[in-house]
Amino acid sequence: MGVFVLLPLVLPLTAWPVARLAEQRLHPRAATWLLTVTACALALCSTLCLTLLMVVGTAQLPGNPLPDAWSDDEVREAVPYDEVAGQAAIPALLAVLAGCSRVLWRHVRVRRRAELSLAGLPRRTVAVLPDPEPYAYALPGRNGGRVVVSTGMLTRLAARERRALFAHERAHLAGGHHRFLLLVQLAARANPFLRPLRTAVSYTVERWADEEAAGLVRSRQTVARAIGKAALVSRPHPVLAGFAAPGPVPRRVAALLGPAPAVHVWPSLFTAVGVAAWTAAAGTMISALSSANSAVTLFLVLKAATPL
Repeated sequence: MGVFVLLPLVLPLTAWPVARLAEQRLHPRAATWLLTVTACALALCSTLCLTLLMVVGTAQLPGNPLPDAWSDDEVREAVPYDEVAGQAAIPALLAVLAGCSRVLWRHVRVRRRAELSLAGLPRRTVAVLPDPEPYAYALPGRNGGRVVVSTGMLTRLAARERRALFAHERAHLAGGHHRFLLLVQLAARANPFLRPLRTAVSYTVERWADEEAAGLVRSRQTVARAIGKAALVSRPHPVLAGFAAPGPVPRRVAALLGPAPAVHVWPSLFTAVGVAAWTAAAGTMISALSSANSAVTLFLVLKAATPL
């Protein structure tokens, strides 16, 4: 195997082109699904690779409870610089564990703080807080979650713009966008090379909600105005961390002022954009398969070395 066993750690770099193309050329719903699945697959492969590298490189260290056969000469030949790689994998895995734990803890903490801020209010799908500070967000939860909006935000929007705002936040809840965001955040913690995919998904979920809102209010210009006004008057709110962020508002407004994106999954192969998109997608697929192959091969080597 040689250096190929290390491929899962660096192959996420090949997903960067498809992340850029997906957020620009695909329907936001398709782009969100594609990038999230790709990020999770590459993150799992790289984490499994780190784990197996640690096993091979540290199995014969004093006090290690792992079987010594997992570090026999035949196994070590599959991993270049096995001791260095194995020992370096330990702090890397600890960093992955700490980063993912922090993301999950922050996600739970933010949701609890948001739910506590609504204590005592009627249990409705829309919670209006008497707060002059303008903000609005979608709070996931039981029975579909709730849309939370302040009176300060409502007073700054016209009637149709309020409807667009509510439709946007409801689209976040209906699409389960918080799950996509959580998954790509965990993937980026597992492998820093996946951060561009996390950024892309943060944008595509907002575009997804924008398009859903535009379909409901039947006016892309109204949604664009609502987004622009909300972005101008709102300020960062402590309970919003961990949920859908506003994203690059000028790009979203520009997209809404243009034609609706096509629903088909990929552009035609017989166009320049299509060739680039299909090439990037093929490269990403090969990267994911190579990562999985390297990790599984090392796992099989360890299994073969395990005494019965």
